[in-house]
Amino acid sequence: MPSQLTARRSTALAGVVRAPGDKSMSHRSMILGGMASGVTEVEGLLEGDDVLATARAIQAFGAKVERLGGGRWRIEGAGGLRTPQTVIDCGNAGTGVRLLMGAAAGYPLTATFDGDQSLRKRPMKRVTGPLADMGARFGWLASEDRLPVALTGGSLRAIDYVQTVASAQVKSAILLAGLNAEGETVVTEPEKSRDHTERMLRAFGAEVAVTPAGEGWTITLKGGQPLRGTTVKVPGDPSSAAFPLAAGLIVPGSEVTVEGVMLNPLRTGLFETWIEMGADLTTTNERESGGERIGDVTARHSTLRGLVVPESRAASMIDEYPILAATAAFAQGATVMRGVGEMRVKESDRIALMVNGLRACGVAVDEEPEGFIVTGGAVPGGATVHTAHDHRIAMSHLVLGLAAEQPVSVDEPGMIATSFPGFVDLMNGMGGLIA
Repeated sequence: MPSQLTARRSTALAGVVRAPGDKSMSHRSMILGGMASGVTEVEGLLEGDDVLATARAIQAFGAKVERLGGGRWRIEGAGGLRTPQTVIDCGNAGTGVRLLMGAAAGYPLTATFDGDQSLRKRPMKRVTGPLADMGARFGWLASEDRLPVALTGGSLRAIDYVQTVASAQVKSAILLAGLNAEGETVVTEPEKSRDHTERMLRAFGAEVAVTPAGEGWTITLKGGQPLRGTTVKVPGDPSSAAFPLAAGLIVPGSEVTVEGVMLNPLRTGLFETWIEMGADLTTTNERESGGERIGDVTARHSTLRGLVVPESRAASMIDEYPILAATAAFAQGATVMRGVGEMRVKESDRIALMVNGLRACGVAVDEEPEGFIVTGGAVPGGATVHTAHDHRIAMSHLVLGLAAEQPVSVDEPGMIATSFPGFVDLMNGMGGLIA
């Protein structure tokens, strides 16, 4: 991929496309397949850099991993993980490394986890803290709370953990460790975070209890439960589907359909928000697949209105705020996004990068410690945006550039492959101008 990409104002976009497989489910299918006994067959796996790093990691932990064809993979687990002979390099995958640490903590092994320069800047103690409370031991090899870190697992005890901020990664790491802990592991969330781990654990044969707790819920898992290989059908990733759909909303005359999108209610906060902004966004052909609700989502060019996004929605759409901000740049009035401080510790400080990128493109933005406000209108564009190796920052500004008055460029676009290989071809196939 070139050192930068440029998006130019496009005429009406049209097409029926399919989003890459859901990244959250792809990571989990690899990890649970590696922990299970027997064969797991996966269809629709996201073959992005992040998930491929997780596949290599599971292979290093002793599973047999084989690619059968496009999106089709076979994992043969041995009923547990063993000490790897190499460092577990998770690349840029924050989800991968945190879930892998949870899975590995339950076995009598030692493993060193590392990643690229971006992942080395991301905090890890939110996961290693509760895992240490369960009995795992960690040795920080460079600086506290940052990769690389050496983990020694085994002989875990269950914990009752109350999260202060809803986080599917933290919850999932604790539950994966809890599979091999003595006693009953309990995780309580103040607000509901994505529940793919709970659903997939059941598909692999584990019993998981979920009970309401205020605005959130409590998840209970007994230790000592074996996992059995299964078949996983991965639906389209709503976080990736958001990019062609956003382009459909902001490029005049457009109509774009993305097929087979996961419609889990804990992942559709962006779609709800767009509809509240006046988006012509419709869902058809709703059906069940692989234990998840899926459907075909169509976006037509719309006149959007700014609004205050409910803070309670943050956990269900934390990855989608960059593309929401890009569409808000074309809305009438202000779009207020608060309670999203978690964005500052993603692959980058996504609040700062979106604020800087939008301002460079002539958009009025107010930055706050835990959020930002975008006031929409005509978007001049005409900027080169610094992405800090962040795939969602890059794709959000490229979508913006398809409707801005002047071209918008992004640096370091190679990172788009972490979550959306084929992004440029897909967008250009609908009539976009990205090169």
